[in-house]
Amino acid sequence: MLKNKKGIVFGIANDHSIAWGIAKKLNENGAELAITYQSESLLKRVEPLAKKLNSNLLLECDFNKEGSLENTIKQITSKWDNIDFIIHAVAFSDKNELNGRYIETTKQNFINSLNVSCYSFTKIAKLAQPFMKSGGSLITLSFYGSSKVMPNYNVMGVAKAALETSVKYLSVDLGSQDIRVNAISAGPMRTIAGAAIANARDVYKFTEVNSSLKRNVLLEELGNSALYLVSDLSSAVTGEIHYVDCGFNIVGMPKIK
Repeated sequence: MLKNKKGIVFGIANDHSIAWGIAKKLNENGAELAITYQSESLLKRVEPLAKKLNSNLLLECDFNKEGSLENTIKQITSKWDNIDFIIHAVAFSDKNELNGRYIETTKQNFINSLNVSCYSFTKIAKLAQPFMKSGGSLITLSFYGSSKVMPNYNVMGVAKAALETSVKYLSVDLGSQDIRVNAISAGPMRTIAGAAIANARDVYKFTEVNSSLKRNVLLEELGNSALYLVSDLSSAVTGEIHYVDCGFNIVGMPKIK
């Protein structure tokens, strides 16, 4: 489905990452991938995965470092003359503030969380658009905590709400260039990012019992959804928040036993 398509995947940390599930599925369908990693400490985990994806472009990219993203895009576009899609699977907040009350959020962590988790997607879109010459697809990751209060999600809920609104505005800004912008709102996953949130296991168990399908989403299923949004099958879909959470988001109140 993605033969001759080239794209960048930001956010692989290990083989449990949602970004990995997506990258694996896109690679299986013929896509050529450029992979980024945040720091040298993560390189030893990401490098073997990049090899499995037959990626010839493995680049460091830290959204907290000035000029890092620009340098990454520059290196990729020196090798490729066109970018067809980008997967943005990066978010960050101080784990000490993903516990307790949102009201305790510090200004520094608020700004940093919004910068890494939201603004980075807008900046990626701006830098990449000149190289998406034949149109393309931009995908980011969100979570139900963007629209409803989830325990301890706190400032990340605010960041994801901003990210989802960014998706809508970007979809209009880039629509005339046939660049589609969408978000996948994934159900709870056992990832490094998810583990940073206090009582994450309790949330995982709750959604498993109370989702429409009575289970949680699988990594491969998130990959399938990304495949659809990257491929021409979704050529008329943009500005959408696509829930892949086994139907948990439509449940107003769990059944009382």
